[in-house]
This record gives sequence, structure tokens and C-alpha cells, in this order.
Amino acid sequence: MTPIAFVNRLPPTDEAIWLEALAAAMPELALRRLGDLTETERALVEIAIVANPDPADLGRLPNLKWVHSTWAGVERLVSELGAAAPPIIRLVDPELARTMAEAVLAWTYYLSRDMPAYAHAQRERRWAPRAYRHTQETTVGLLGLGALGAAAAPRLGDAGFKVTGWSRTPKELPGVTFQADLADVLAQADIVVCLTPLTAQTRGLLNAERLAQMKPGAALINFARGPIVVTDDLLAALDAGRLSHAVLDVFDTEPLPASSPLWDHPAVTVLPHISAVTDRRTASLIVADNIRRYLDHGVIPQAVDFGRGY
Repeated sequence: MTPIAFVNRLPPTDEAIWLEALAAAMPELALRRLGDLTETERALVEIAIVANPDPADLGRLPNLKWVHSTWAGVERLVSELGAAAPPIIRLVDPELARTMAEAVLAWTYYLSRDMPAYAHAQRERRWAPRAYRHTQETTVGLLGLGALGAAAAPRLGDAGFKVTGWSRTPKELPGVTFQADLADVLAQADIVVCLTPLTAQTRGLLNAERLAQMKPGAALINFARGPIVVTDDLLAALDAGRLSHAVLDVFDTEPLPASSPLWDHPAVTVLPHISAVTDRRTASLIVADNIRRYLDHGVIPQAVDFGRGY
């Protein structure tokens, strides 16, 4: 049986857990660690399942036809492998989209119900009730209307929030007012939620100029990738009081260094990249189904568009 290689730079414990989940999802297939394959076996490999692989390791598979990532985000793969790489298939998992939508709704409530202000009042031992704000009075701007944005939008709408959205390509989603101009979303939204992929076009997207376009007193949630937001520019906007709060789950460097000013900033909530954790079981089932379809029909699943970066 033609082997399928698992190529990764995971800690040994994580590698073993992923191997167990993947093997359980495709027991009839010959899934093997790259390091366990002989040179002859490596020459037979057409498919690799990858988790942050070393490009040099993939280079040891001379007849590789495509790779399947275990992550939804593929910016690192695209950057490290380059346009000459075999087709890259990103993970599209409804369970990940569901958990992301859950997180977007939870932290939107956190901001709309003034939880940062209450936490601050508690630290100062102040009894400080604030006026209730109806969800219908709050506009949420979604940046990125792909699988994650499409899952989050109805959850927000069902809760009563007004939802507007922007993406690089026009999208029609029920209950979402699409804006072709990013500045319009930023100007209208009380809470901006960033869910867009990290690409050459979105790196530094939310810089000083665009943060200044946000509604005065608005808040930001970044559940996408750290480099989309320029950290120094965000801190300046928070320090100046132009923005009220930022919930950040992703950062330029992860784990967030202990020296980062974000940790102690009173208008920042730091999360350890937990808004939508990949579910190994559901992810493995999706990877297995894609591989089986290829083996049965010879059709490679829809691959990453290197021009767009995702």
C-alpha cells in the first residue's frame, strides 16, 4: 500500500496525539511518520499530511503531488514553501467555524455589556453600575466573510446585533450589510471583529490610518492573526482614548513575550490563542475523507490560491 507521510515540527507528545487521531480516522491507509519511511518508501509518497513542516523534510518526498494541512491558517506554509510547492489543501472544518462563532459572540457580549469597565471598577473597589445597551443599538463589523465570518454572522444577528462586513471579494450573507469600502465598516461599527486571513495584502491592514477611521470609542477583537494589526498603532489609539478596548487572541510573536506592554495595558484583554482551537478528531475525519476521495477518483481537493495567499 502506498504510504501517506505525516510531516511536522510538533513536540513529540503532540505528534503522537495527532498520529493517533489521524490513524483512527483512516485505519485502512498506511499513515507513517516521515522519519519512519525508508528512502524507497519516500519515493512512493504522493500525499503528505502536514503540521508546520520543515520545507527540507517535504523535499525528501520527490514524487509528492499534494499536501493537506491540519490547520485552517496556511500563511506559514505559503510563505515557507513558495509558489513552486505542490498544491496545499487547508483545513476547512465546520467545528472550528462553530467554535469561532461561539467565541465571537461571547467576546462581543463581553464588550457590549461593558465587562472591561466592571473589571476595572472591581479592582478599584468601586460600585459603578452602567446603563444597559441593547444589542440592537450595537453594530458589529466583521472583517473577513469566509467560513469563519459566515459562521459568526448569524450568531450575532440572532442575538440582535446589527452586522456589517467587509472582505476582499464581495459576499452576500443573510443579515449582513456588505461594504466594499473598509473605511465604511470601520466608521460604522461599535465593535470590529477581525477574522480575515493573513496575506501580503492584509499584513498591517489595521494601521494608524485605519484605526483612526474607526468610530470614536469603538472596540476591536482580533481573532485572525497578530500581524494584521500594527501593535504600536493600536496602543497609541488606546492610549489616546480613540478606541475603548481591544480583545486580542493572536500576536506577532506567540506565546506573547512577558516584556510586551499588552499584558499590563488597562484597555487590552490578552487571550492565549484559544478562540477556535482545532479539534483533532473532526479535523482528522475531514483530512481522511479528502484523501479517500483522491484515492478513489484522482481529484485533488480545492487548493490554496497562492495569488490570494489562502
